[in-house]
Amino acid sequence: MINKEFKSFYKTVGGGEGDRCNYPTRLDLYGCGCQHDCSYCYAKSLLDFRNLWDNQNPSVADIEKVKKKLPKIPEGTCVRLGGMTDCFQPLEKSIRNTYNTIVELNKLDKHYLIVTKGAIVADDEYIEILDKKLAHIQVSVTTTDDELSPTYEKASLPSQRIKSIEKLASLGFDVQLRLSPFIPEYINLDIINNVQCDKILIEFLRVNTWVKKWFDIDYSNYTLKQGGYRHLPLEMKIELLKGITGFKEKTICEDVNEHFEYWKENFNTNKEDCCNLKIIK
Repeated sequence: MINKEFKSFYKTVGGGEGDRCNYPTRLDLYGCGCQHDCSYCYAKSLLDFRNLWDNQNPSVADIEKVKKKLPKIPEGTCVRLGGMTDCFQPLEKSIRNTYNTIVELNKLDKHYLIVTKGAIVADDEYIEILDKKLAHIQVSVTTTDDELSPTYEKASLPSQRIKSIEKLASLGFDVQLRLSPFIPEYINLDIINNVQCDKILIEFLRVNTWVKKWFDIDYSNYTLKQGGYRHLPLEMKIELLKGITGFKEKTICEDVNEHFEYWKENFNTNKEDCCNLKIIK
């Protein structure tokens, strides 16, 4: 099957998210759908009702156009690979857009942030090209149950993702376990706290009408409304975080303005960067 071309592969996010985020510049090497098809995905909720979401056959960016764009990215920018779709979804194994983009970013000496639920990020062929000075990797885990995970996301099994995190950490990469979204009833904290990685980033679930339609959990505690989503109240978030104890560095990725300021002042390891990347210039 021939994939459609994804033309809107480069974007710098504006608005509230852009103001808070240190890394608002994104390269989506695959678009208009993601094979992981996560039930809680905010990108899916924004695109599906407009008939722009195809998880079976996502669109693919033209790698030659991507290569022409990369040198024009402003100096000092750390580019996020994947904002609306996962750059290490299964399609990457055959298309290799992410592989080829990483090679080009290394040549240009540009930092890149990888956010993925694909364990293939730690496959040997990627380990060989990831630059320890330029690569920053966050592997997302949403449950510790390998049997539960496939019921709402088609990504790598959680145990495989955890192994990829530990492999990258053992090799000295700037890697984090990204508990995103953090769904407390799906997480065994004994497993999470024993992951051999120094850094964790937590992002709480945000809920809209579409997420509630696709993702069947108890939403009774999601009582705070902001930005078109429902969120857990701050007090409940603080209490839940007390159980996460196995990491040297902890940080929160936050969508609620008041909560963002609280984490910045009272919780985050790096007050200036809620992604807590190890940027060596």
